[in-house]
Amino acid sequence: MTVPTTPAAPLDGRQSETALAIARGVRRLLRARGYATIAELPLLDGRRADVVAVNAEGTILIVEIKSSVADFRADRKWRDYAAHCDRLYFGVAADMPLDILPEETGIIVGDGFGAEILREPAPRAIPPATRRAVLLRFALAAADRLHRLADPGGWLES
Repeated sequence: MTVPTTPAAPLDGRQSETALAIARGVRRLLRARGYATIAELPLLDGRRADVVAVNAEGTILIVEIKSSVADFRADRKWRDYAAHCDRLYFGVAADMPLDILPEETGIIVGDGFGAEILREPAPRAIPPATRRAVLLRFALAAADRLHRLADPGGWLES
């Protein structure tokens, strides 16, 4: 029997190699700062966040990965993510012009090896009911992905 040894984020074919590398570096940075992360998490409104991170205090971060200027300009749904987190960041490559990113968001520059926070967003607290709902989605998605790794043939696609 073959069991996967490396967990992978769910891919839908839309992520570019650059976006995947940025996400990897962002997740490494956040892990080093005490956050657990999950990629491609469905939120309460049906949108899917690129990277969601939670720490032991229950702080929720969302990082919207943008691989290029065109990617940033084509996608305005990032504004909706702010309602689901305490801090919202853009994760970008080093060659992204930072002056086009909104001032109210944080900035993380990353690649496949690591990342660095260049700007922190102003923290804000989300409502307790939203926090609970996001944390439950995070926990259920993480547990489901671990189950799929441990028992690849033991679950049914719904």
